[in-house]
Amino acid sequence: MSRPLLSACLAASFILPVTAEAADRSKQLVIISFDGAHDNALWLKSREMAAKNGAHFTYFLSCTFLMNEAAKKAYQAPHQRRGKSNVGFAQSDDEIRERLGNIWHAHLEGHDISSHACGHFDGREWSEADWSAEYATFHTTLKNAWKGVGLDEPAGWRDLVDHGIKGFRAPYLSATAGADMIAAEKKAGFSYDASLVTKGPAMPVEEDGIIRFGLPLIPEGPSEKPIIGMDYNLFVRHSKGEEDSADSKEFEDRAYAAFSQAFDRQYNGNRIPLQLGFHFVEMNGGAYWRALDRLVGDVCHREDVACVSYSEAIPMIEARGRLQQTSGL
Repeated sequence: MSRPLLSACLAASFILPVTAEAADRSKQLVIISFDGAHDNALWLKSREMAAKNGAHFTYFLSCTFLMNEAAKKAYQAPHQRRGKSNVGFAQSDDEIRERLGNIWHAHLEGHDISSHACGHFDGREWSEADWSAEYATFHTTLKNAWKGVGLDEPAGWRDLVDHGIKGFRAPYLSATAGADMIAAEKKAGFSYDASLVTKGPAMPVEEDGIIRFGLPLIPEGPSEKPIIGMDYNLFVRHSKGEEDSADSKEFEDRAYAAFSQAFDRQYNGNRIPLQLGFHFVEMNGGAYWRALDRLVGDVCHREDVACVSYSEAIPMIEARGRLQQTSGL
């Protein structure tokens, strides 16, 4: 689907009357996001999945994957030694060049490029100054990324870096308690945060000017025990975090059942946006990416469903008048 056509679809009126007996029949929003956004093969795979199904995704990028050897030596996260990253760095300039192309083309295709900070550290004890320092490193790294590997940046890249990266998700979903992280996000120019976990699908809340989203707990497995709607959590539950390709199909089917049942509850109920999170790692033989591909193929083509990025979801939620205000967590 072209960007103008998609924009026209999103701009169309989609609010239907609500009765005392019926839930809000607005479009069912599905918000799919990816943390890390590094493996170039999975950049291509996710972009193809989206294009095939008329979906837009959100990519929470870890900026160390745009750092070559020289940048690695200079990087120092708050309270960490220089040159350390929990998720590593780019392996070569060619890898960075390809990744930059994927990021840029994803942006042109209407996807949301957002921040996952840089070295994937647990920042739950970080101060406002700590977060601000990491956000500044993210911004500088992206700003200089093309030049750092000997390429001319495309027209519009600087505008994306300065004004188009609106969202953040904390590594490990470790949001700082209190106001420090939110204050730093505001100073960095973010408008939304997606670091929370909610008891089930929930509407976002606005806190001090930042719209806060949360990945939901969803029922999963024979006992329908709640689990965060994210591939890594399924990986830990299904195989204790150890790769088990032999049982990949079973894990895929369980994940798909959990995703589709969570979707059906909202689609047939209150139409609360469904958020699901993934990583650029195909755990348990790709089970969770295959389950995602099945879900997206099943639901994103429906006229009363919109598979959108966080940035696209915000005005749609605001139009429904369901964005809540809060003074704290």
